[in-house]
Amino acid sequence: MKKNNHPYRFLFAAGGTGGHLFPALAVAEEIREIKPESEILFVGTKTKLEAEIVPGAGFKFKSINISGFQRRFSLSNILFPFKLLIALGQSLWINSVFNPKVAIGAGAYVAGPALWGSWVMGAKIILLEQNSYPGITNRLLERKANEIHLTFEESKKYFRFKDKLFLTGNPVRNILKLSDKAEAKKKLGLDPSKKTLLVLSGSLGAESINKAIETNLKNFEEEGIQIIWQTGKRYYEQFKKFESENVKVFGFIPEMETVYSAADLAVARAGATTIAELSYLGLPAILIPSPNVAANHQEKNARALYENGACEMIKDDEVTTQLFEKAKTLLSDEMKLKDLSEKIKNFSKPEAAKVIAKRAIRLAEAL
Repeated sequence: MKKNNHPYRFLFAAGGTGGHLFPALAVAEEIREIKPESEILFVGTKTKLEAEIVPGAGFKFKSINISGFQRRFSLSNILFPFKLLIALGQSLWINSVFNPKVAIGAGAYVAGPALWGSWVMGAKIILLEQNSYPGITNRLLERKANEIHLTFEESKKYFRFKDKLFLTGNPVRNILKLSDKAEAKKKLGLDPSKKTLLVLSGSLGAESINKAIETNLKNFEEEGIQIIWQTGKRYYEQFKKFESENVKVFGFIPEMETVYSAADLAVARAGATTIAELSYLGLPAILIPSPNVAANHQEKNARALYENGACEMIKDDEVTTQLFEKAKTLLSDEMKLKDLSEKIKNFSKPEAAKVIAKRAIRLAEAL
C-alpha cells in the first residue's frame, strides 16, 4: 500500500447535525482558499446529512459505521461496543490510506474513532467546540489534541489542559452572504412587500416550535406575515401539507443564504452554530433554547445575547402561547429590529474560520 505523502492533507470528522458539520465545512473551505493544493477528506456516517452536503461542497467523503450512545436506555446501546470496534477499524484503514497531517474534529460522535485513527497515524489534532458545555467526544479527545478552539469563554472550565485552549469563535462558511431582500423573497415565491418570518427548527426538527407555528398559522396569515418554515427532516412529512402561497415548508434548506436574505426576523433554537450565523449576518432573532441538551447549554447561549439586548427569548414550554404576539410586535417595529440587528453583530467573530484554517496549515507545515 502506497502511503500518501502530500504535504497538505487534512482530515475532517464532523456530522450528525448541521451544528457540527457546518463549522467544519467553514474551516475546510478556508484551507482550500488559502492552500488550493490541499487534499481534504471528510469522515462521517452515510445515513446523516454530511453524506449529501459534503460531496455537494466539493470535498471527498468516506463513511464509517457509528452511532451515538443514547442517554436514555436503548437496545441500541447494547450493540454500541461492537459498532465502536468496527468504526475504529474502519477509521484506522481510512487514516492509513489518506495519512493526514492534521485532523480536525467538530465534536460529533463520529469524530471519536476517526480522530483516534488520525492520532495513531501521527497526525496533529485540532478540536472545535461550539457550545458552552463541551460534548463528551471533545472531552475524551482532549488529551490527544494539540489545539482546542472554543466559542464560549465558559467552556474553559471544563477542560484540563488550559494551554491547548483558544477562544476563537464558531466558524461560519464564507459563502454565507446576504443578497437583496426583495429578490430573495421572489426567488422563494414570496411577496417582496410582506414581512417574512424565518422559522429554523434544526436539521432534525423541534416539535415544540413546529407545533407553535401550526397552532398560529391563521394568526400569522391574518397579519399578512409570510413564513419560511424549516421543520427538520423528522417532521417534514407531518407539516408539508401547510405549504401555501404565504408559507414555504422545507425539511432541510441547503441554500441558507437565500432564506436568511429573505427573512426580516428569525425564530430558532439557540445552538451555537445557528447563533454564529445569525450574529455574522446581523439577523434579528427570537431564540427558543432546547431543554433537551447537556447542562442546559442552549439557554446559556441564548441568555448571553438576551442580557445584552441582542435577541428576544422564549422558553420552550411557552412558545405556543407567546411566539405569535412577540413576532408580530417585532415585525411591526423597524427601530427594534434594527437595534437587535446591530447588537447581535457584536457577538460575531467573522475571522474564526480563517484563524483556525491558518493554524491547521501551520501545524501541517511543522510536520
